[in-house]
Amino acid sequence: MTGENVMEVDVWLRGTNEAQTQRLDKVPGSPAGWSDGDVRVLLVEMLLALERARNPGGVPPSVSLRGFSWIVSPNEHGVLVHLEMQTGAVSAGPFDIGEKRLTEMIARVMAIGDTSGVVH
Repeated sequence: MTGENVMEVDVWLRGTNEAQTQRLDKVPGSPAGWSDGDVRVLLVEMLLALERARNPGGVPPSVSLRGFSWIVSPNEHGVLVHLEMQTGAVSAGPFDIGEKRLTEMIARVMAIGDTSGVVH
């Protein structure tokens, strides 16, 4: 895994009209050098940000990489990653990595699913 990078993501909870900003500090830096494992960390951290917005101060739950929709979309400064589930949505980026490459990486990570059972 590459060096870690602090980033902000936008979180929208269903039933609210405003986005919240959450900080992620475990996401690997330099997207151009990401591995599938780094992408998994990004997805897990994005889901945990959604949970923190929904349940501030709560104990972080175990995370399973299923039960949500995702898309990689182009942006003038790179690509964005969007995750959506029944409780809300979270968006991260822009990342300096090709749209096709990141889409393929996320697809591989999602196909493997959750191998650890619990994420801390």
